[in-house]
Amino acid sequence: MTSSDVHAAEPVAPTEEDARIARASVERLAHLRAFRSKRRRVRYRVETENGEEDSVAIPAAAAVLLERILAEMAQGNSITLMPVHAELTTQQAADLLKVSRPFLVERLEKGEIPFRLVGTHRRIRLTDVMRYKEQSDRERVEALQKLAALDQSLGQG
Repeated sequence: MTSSDVHAAEPVAPTEEDARIARASVERLAHLRAFRSKRRRVRYRVETENGEEDSVAIPAAAAVLLERILAEMAQGNSITLMPVHAELTTQQAADLLKVSRPFLVERLEKGEIPFRLVGTHRRIRLTDVMRYKEQSDRERVEALQKLAALDQSLGQG
């Protein structure tokens, strides 16, 4: 896959070979993390297919993101990279939340997630989707903790 094959918001699914390389990369980068902790940038050596070498400096924050991307690829997970100001379609937002599109639209119409209309199409900011996801995750954890406490009080757990 070339960089021109990758479009914004489209998932990139790693091949078995990609996952193998990502696993090896994550292990190597983990060893280098201590050296990077106080630096503002990280320099990587790049080798092309024909053996040419060069190096590139990237911000330390980008190095952290690169490690996260590689860790996901190492597990065989598809990756999507989006800027936080990105707007999603209802299907993209539903996929991100791992819910059905009709369920998401219902949340939008109830005002639980802000959106705007572009013609007749709804657009949702990624930050609003992530805020909803965090809130939903918190509520789920709280409910599970209450159930666990109830089980304990009833001698069930």
